[in-house]
Amino acid sequence: MESKENPDNSRVIVVVAIVTSLSLLGDSMLYIALPLYWEEAGLDSIWQVGILLSINRFVRLPFNPFVGWIYKRISLRFGLIIAVILGGLTTLGYGLFEGFIAWVILRGLWGIAWSLFRIGGLSAVAFLADEKHRGQSMGLYNGLYRLGSLAGMLIGGILVPFIGLSIVSIIFGVITFTGLPLIMYFLKTKERPLKAEKVSALDKAIFSQSTFKYKVSIITTGFFITLLYQGVFTSTISLVVEHVHGKSISIFGSVLSATLLTGIILSARWVWEPSLGKLFGRWSDGPGGRHTIFIHSLIFAGITFGLISSNLTITVWVLITFLVMIGSTSITTVMDAIALDTAKTTNIVSFLTIYSIAQDVGAALGPFISYMILELKLGFTYLYWGGAGIFIFLAILWSIIHASEKKIKYKVGESVIF
Repeated sequence: MESKENPDNSRVIVVVAIVTSLSLLGDSMLYIALPLYWEEAGLDSIWQVGILLSINRFVRLPFNPFVGWIYKRISLRFGLIIAVILGGLTTLGYGLFEGFIAWVILRGLWGIAWSLFRIGGLSAVAFLADEKHRGQSMGLYNGLYRLGSLAGMLIGGILVPFIGLSIVSIIFGVITFTGLPLIMYFLKTKERPLKAEKVSALDKAIFSQSTFKYKVSIITTGFFITLLYQGVFTSTISLVVEHVHGKSISIFGSVLSATLLTGIILSARWVWEPSLGKLFGRWSDGPGGRHTIFIHSLIFAGITFGLISSNLTITVWVLITFLVMIGSTSITTVMDAIALDTAKTTNIVSFLTIYSIAQDVGAALGPFISYMILELKLGFTYLYWGGAGIFIFLAILWSIIHASEKKIKYKVGESVIF
């Protein structure tokens, strides 16, 4: 009989995801609007956009270890309250302050808030999700919190051209604070200390023989995935639309601005994310394991990612972009689940802190590297086809890891039998 998750634990995971999604509204909107409306923010040059979209991730690097240390001593509830307050104030600040220096400070404060959200959320799923449903819970959590990106990108893409960046930021900042009553009402249970999970003798033998290389592979892969998806794709896709198809695009009988089309495209992912993320997670919980679906997803990403920079018809280009984002849903869900599996065999918060740091480094370097490469003559081609090559490299790496793990399981199983 299939085991079922504790409903109280599932409720906490859902609430944490929803509160996080509300705080993502302003941040996600910036990736759509700032590359095109940077003058409204009081900026002097387009290169400052790359810095601002990266600086919050650089700030998280020194703060992630501190946040991990903090979460060993405070409740998830208190950590999220701090995160919501910081997130709401910074989003309001986007609408109230102008100039590069002011925005650097605001983006830095958002980086601290996101460290609290990210490490707290991952730790909650690792600790509260049942072992047989961990991938499914991870997919549900990722899908729900990314609904904030759906609203931020879609609503931001629609409203910013009409009412301005400042007013939209203030509206999103006010909405962010609605997460506080949700935390106060639903997160009332006392939380136990996060400890390592007991594992079977077979799994213990596998980890003892390959744990260091395996952890390094997880951390390295997390770095490249966020570099390509969060760093490169999200921060440059509006520029790709404008570069390849112009500021006004005719599609399906309608003429859309590059900003609106980008908002619609990126927000589409967050529509399917809760259901597809949960589905991919459930598949990875099955007998086939996580590695197989992960490798296939990486290969799929390697085939489709580079085509984004190609001069295709707008309809085909949008279809390719959707396929890239579906691959992203699978890859990020399964990658996080793999990380949680490993975290449960060691110090949960410590490992997830290191994993989050690697992701933040990738996400921080992505926009910075992207805007440097885009200065080259064939910058878009180099950027996206180079990313495709990285996905293929990761697929080869995890194929080797998967084959090695199967050999270890065989040897350990053989020694147990005899």
